[in-house]
Amino acid sequence: MKLPRAALTAIALALPVFVTGCGGGRDADGDGNKTTLAFVTNMSADFWTYAQAGVQKAAEELGDVEAEFKVGDATAAKQREICEALLVRGVKGIAISPVNPAGQEQMLNDWAGKTTLITVDSDASQTDRKFYIGTDNIAAGRQAGELLKEALPNGGKVMAFVGVSDQQNAVERYQGLKEALDGSGIEIIDLRTDEGKIERARSNAEDTLTNYPDIDGMVGLFAYNPPAILDAVREKGALGKIKIVGFDEDPRTLKAIDAGEIHGTVVQQPYEFGYQSIKALHGIVVEGKSPAEVGIPDSGQLFIPTQQIREGEGAAYLEKCEAWKAALK
Repeated sequence: MKLPRAALTAIALALPVFVTGCGGGRDADGDGNKTTLAFVTNMSADFWTYAQAGVQKAAEELGDVEAEFKVGDATAAKQREICEALLVRGVKGIAISPVNPAGQEQMLNDWAGKTTLITVDSDASQTDRKFYIGTDNIAAGRQAGELLKEALPNGGKVMAFVGVSDQQNAVERYQGLKEALDGSGIEIIDLRTDEGKIERARSNAEDTLTNYPDIDGMVGLFAYNPPAILDAVREKGALGKIKIVGFDEDPRTLKAIDAGEIHGTVVQQPYEFGYQSIKALHGIVVEGKSPAEVGIPDSGQLFIPTQQIREGEGAAYLEKCEAWKAALK
């Protein structure tokens, strides 16, 4: 029987409501049986690729969630665009590494009122986020400082480099670095920023070598900083003379450590960031557990341990990183 046009129109208008209503309160973009959770980075980097592998592994083990992985561009505007789109679709939980926690306070609070929001890698403890999973960045900054003291036992002048200076993890790493170097005879000349732009990171290192010919060392606090410093030092013909300390596990950094070109680096566990975040969000959103029941301390911060990598240890850690990447589908 051919239905009247008015009846067809009524059915068409009703259909989206029916689809959204399917799945017992789960979001509309899933398959009707899975809850969608999301992980939002602050920028693109190999570091986050390793975290993506952890996100994927957790989702596979759980079986009842769709885990989306979204990459930022080092701006709060991009994170707003990503998160607003996720919220419109009804995503039930978001793990995010805020670019500028202080500047994003209102938007983070708004999102926390609409979904289960946790921070990862860089905290925003002044907001309504439920909890934080990631590195104790002050302690990790101290570890970088200890490496620098090994490289410069007689002291000297150094320059520090970071992506975004007001990003909480950057603030805390720099704080820890300064604490470790206090009274060591090592002077930090300044902290240079690059806003997440690799080409600017390289030019910052080149400018430092030009403007401070008596510089003794450089320390890069974001993953891409050590390779950028290495390129500039190599171009200047100053390998061995300028001591380099890094952060994170960029493959070039790890290879340069074993080659004796970089003294050492402090590595995090980005795979665990991704894995533990999805597991914790699942516990809160799907199982209805409390933060304490999913292993979050009373402080609201679950710290994932960091590790110092020195010469002879780079290849083994790189193999571990490559295994994470190879697991991505």
